[in-house]
Amino acid sequence: MSTESTPTEAPEPRAERVSRALVRDVVLPDGAGTLALVTIDNGLDHTKPTTFGPLGIASLHEALAGVQARVAAGEVQAVAVTGKPYFLAAGADLSQIASVTGRDAALALGRGGHAAYELLHTMGVPTFAFVNGVALGGGLELALNCDYRTVASDVRALALPETGLGLVPGWGGAYIVPRLVGIEKALDVILTRPATNKPFNAAQAAEIGLMDTVLDAADFLEESIRWAARVLSGDVVVERRELDDQATWDAVAAGARRRLDAVVHGSRPAPYRALDLVAAARTATREEAFAAEDVALADLIMSDEMRASVYAFGLVSGGKKPVGAPDRSLAQPVTRVGIVGAGLMAAQIALLFAQRLGVPVVMRDLDSERVAAGLGAVRSTVERLTSSGRMTEGTAARLLGSIHGTTDIHEFASCDLVIEAVTEILDLKKRVFAELETIVSPTTVLATNTSALSITAMAADLQHPERVVGLHFFNPVAAMPLVEVIHAEHTSAEALATGFAVAAKLRKTAVLVADRPGFVVNRLLVLLLGVIVDAVENGTPVEVADRALRPLGLPMPPFELFDLVGPAVGLHVLTSLREDLGDRFPRSPGLEKLVADGTRVVLPAPAKGLPKPVDPAIQTVFGEPREGALDEAGVLDSVLTALTVEVGHMLEEGVVATPQQIDLCMILGAGWGFHLGGITPYLDRTGYSERVLGRRILPDGVANVPA
Repeated sequence: MSTESTPTEAPEPRAERVSRALVRDVVLPDGAGTLALVTIDNGLDHTKPTTFGPLGIASLHEALAGVQARVAAGEVQAVAVTGKPYFLAAGADLSQIASVTGRDAALALGRGGHAAYELLHTMGVPTFAFVNGVALGGGLELALNCDYRTVASDVRALALPETGLGLVPGWGGAYIVPRLVGIEKALDVILTRPATNKPFNAAQAAEIGLMDTVLDAADFLEESIRWAARVLSGDVVVERRELDDQATWDAVAAGARRRLDAVVHGSRPAPYRALDLVAAARTATREEAFAAEDVALADLIMSDEMRASVYAFGLVSGGKKPVGAPDRSLAQPVTRVGIVGAGLMAAQIALLFAQRLGVPVVMRDLDSERVAAGLGAVRSTVERLTSSGRMTEGTAARLLGSIHGTTDIHEFASCDLVIEAVTEILDLKKRVFAELETIVSPTTVLATNTSALSITAMAADLQHPERVVGLHFFNPVAAMPLVEVIHAEHTSAEALATGFAVAAKLRKTAVLVADRPGFVVNRLLVLLLGVIVDAVENGTPVEVADRALRPLGLPMPPFELFDLVGPAVGLHVLTSLREDLGDRFPRSPGLEKLVADGTRVVLPAPAKGLPKPVDPAIQTVFGEPREGALDEAGVLDSVLTALTVEVGHMLEEGVVATPQQIDLCMILGAGWGFHLGGITPYLDRTGYSERVLGRRILPDGVANVPA
């Protein structure tokens, strides 16, 4: 098949936002001498984070070299680095990294950072990092290359996220962190937390030894200067832990490698390169370790996985400004929210609205038992948050007081927004909306959380179908950052704007999607699951099919995904999509029997955080494996071919405005990794888009190393 549109050329990278290193002298208290305070500042406001590109690194190198000359002359007794308000530095400038065209330039980028940062290590006097704000990647490494580190108590983002972006901590982090905090904690910093996007806050970083002391944010700089003087005088002594012994080091590294193999399956190189660097850090000299970081960084900068990761990062960052959203001034005020239904999704949606919008929420169901179960689910979640310290007792009481349950549909009369979250049966949803229309005010927006059904059909018999909009949340509602905002045939600009405004207040990323079957995420995910099950129906062993997608490095194998969404739900959506879109979505008698019998499809995970394998016992439902059936490579090829075909159809149908919106949905709604860039960069770089569609989907160089 082919599509009419052709990708244009990749846009030119933006110019570097140069971060300058500004030096001023500070007289230390108690006669401790002069401290040269180096402030990193790009001259822009807090909406433009401080980052390092080649020019910024050159500025830092020049400033530190000048300070070192003054140290040699006896003019300076200590050196400190800090940042503009809210930031030390947010790391390397990713746009500059992604524009590197050759390995020599990539190698120079790593060496330049090392050369500048090494001046802090060889300054000749004690060096300090006063971490006043966000310190990510190269920003945190700037602090790590200093002798001592203070951190403001309100800092909430300290991390080395590089492996999640297709890179390694390349300016000293892979060497310094394991020697500073121990190899086990270092691997949490470098591998585990980037995979789950969980930075440290100030207290957590100090607890493991990344930071030396936490100081009050109100007078952080003054207190840091006083603390530095006390270090110089000997009143404060910072103890450093001994290196882990070689046996411990090797055992932890080997365990981490086994875990990577079980979770990542070699789908991306960055975590493995980072682990290699950490494993060697105990015995390598500083010079050897930094040279190895330079090589790893250069190799990864010139990899498609890294370019796709930077592309994905840009999509997620830009998602705060939704493509195609109406003027926000058209949005209706929302002061009270109604939820039709009190099931699992309804309870989650109710709690989210109460938390983020701070408005009263009423859940309605057919009988008091269902209402009580929904309120009980809300209460259990709130109690869990309170007991874990993530919510105060006062906040919990306010939330529970703001969510009300009822069997009386007339309580929706005063709601500005009513969301239906009942069973996925079109006629039922139509009846719900028809009844609501006789109760709510003329300006009330009616929303549906349907995962696949036609919203246009749902609203067809209403007097005012223009008030109906789709708000498709993903499970678990609190954690999943995506909301698909669905524009049905008659949806008004006001209803659509209200959907986007609500999503923003809920701190979700909203993507505008046309009213087509399955929208984006479910259309592709359910197709993937359908192709997997179809391979099993045609003789591929279930265990082979379950392993087939490992080269993609997805969040979980296919049968675990079936288990997560519920086989009954998956079957229902698969059936619905087949009715609407045809035999591209295959029928599976085996899956139908599994659902009818209530059979569990996966075994327990072998360890916490590892995938749940398919239960081989379900093979009996599909019959014996057959000779000549698809092997792992064949199943993977079938899945990728089917996904490519479907992406082509979705773009032709105008399901979303651009391929980038499909990628954003798959990243935020399906949890697909940055290394894939969502989906279209992977289809481009593996040749599927050209083989199946006759063209690339994205321009060459947008999410890959240009040819």
